[in-house]
Amino acid sequence: MRKTILYSEAFKLRVLNAIESGEVSSFGEARRRFGIGGKGTIRGWAIKYGKDQLVGKIIRVETVQENNELKELRRRVKELEKALSTKTIEHLMAESYLRMACRVGNISDVDEFKKKHAGKV
Repeated sequence: MRKTILYSEAFKLRVLNAIESGEVSSFGEARRRFGIGGKGTIRGWAIKYGKDQLVGKIIRVETVQENNELKELRRRVKELEKALSTKTIEHLMAESYLRMACRVGNISDVDEFKKKHAGKV
C-alpha cells in the first residue's frame, strides 16, 4: 500500500526558494535534501506557483543544412498538394463528362459502362 504525503504551502515555497536562490542546484538535489519522494513533485510545484523559469525549456538547435532541408520539404509538400488538387479536379470533370455522355447516349448504368470499356481507347 502506497503512503500519501501532503506538503504544506510554506514547505513547497521553501523548497522552490532554495532552488531559486541557488542554495540547491537542481530538483534532484532538492528532493534529496528535503526528503521528497516523487521525481516530478517539485517540477509540478514550480509550474503551479508560476516559477516556470525553474523548469527546463527545450531548445532545438538546427544546422543550416537541416533548416534548408525543412524549407525544401515544406515547398515540396505545397507543390504536391497543388498537383493533387489539380488531378482531383481533372478526375471529377472526367467523371461528370462521362455521366453526361452516358445520359445523352441513353446508357443507364454508368458503372457497368465503365467496366465494359475500361482500358479501351
